[in-house]
Amino acid sequence: MQTVDFFTPIVDDPFLYGQIAAANSLSDVYAMGGRPLTAMNIMGVPDDLLSPAVINAILRGGGSKAKEARCVLVGGHTIKNPEPIYGLSVTGIVHPKKLMTNAGARAGDVLVLTKPLGTGIVTTGIKRGLTPPALARKAILAMSTLNTPGADVAEKGLVRGGTDITGFGLLGHLVSMCRESKVSAELSASDLPALDSGVWKLIAADCVPGGTRQNLATVNDQVQWEHGVNDAQQILLADAQTSGGLLLCVPQRKLSATLKILQSHRTLCAAVIGRIVKRRKARIIVRA
Repeated sequence: MQTVDFFTPIVDDPFLYGQIAAANSLSDVYAMGGRPLTAMNIMGVPDDLLSPAVINAILRGGGSKAKEARCVLVGGHTIKNPEPIYGLSVTGIVHPKKLMTNAGARAGDVLVLTKPLGTGIVTTGIKRGLTPPALARKAILAMSTLNTPGADVAEKGLVRGGTDITGFGLLGHLVSMCRESKVSAELSASDLPALDSGVWKLIAADCVPGGTRQNLATVNDQVQWEHGVNDAQQILLADAQTSGGLLLCVPQRKLSATLKILQSHRTLCAAVIGRIVKRRKARIIVRA
């Protein structure tokens, strides 16, 4: 399997930026149940604005995550660009019978999320000077954490389907999964894991990225909002994540074994947030 991803900086620290961008790129392999083998750097730099030391720090950050993933960096390509961009092209491997796709969800599966939500809101708050330092650190930790459990649960045959949660938000990626799998999903808004209570305060302060609002508008006609689901919960469900967690579809009888693996990896969370149901008029039903 092969994948590629890159983006502009979302934090000021170049080493952390490199780590986050690399973790995000590697995530696509883990989201399909694979293990990364090799990677190549993709970089664009405004050489009149970034010093060699800053460029080196970005690459070292990315290299540290590749090393953590036991993935070999074999080269890359750099161009001049008006603003910095960085990411990886990753080659991974997976057994065809263990491949995890967004077409594998089945009615009765439990939905498990492996990272808390809110990084889009928090990083927007960082840009506006509204995010407290402790919350910023939590978001950076989440974004730079590898989704390695994806390979383990797939190899052990515990998960039928899954995806990682990135720019389209949880709702956007779940709508795609439901469409490809010909099913619907029920979510519990009260079970949503946020990075911490500061996320709700940022939403209340209208610190919401434009991409998150667009996500919500895009999927709104495919979602049935039950009584009691508030506006802040809707925003969090649509929040555009950077290097978000895995959303796994787990058969009920395999839930305990799956949660055990997630706990062994010390995942940031292992939250049961809903279940897959037979196809209904709405792709997603969100209950309070």
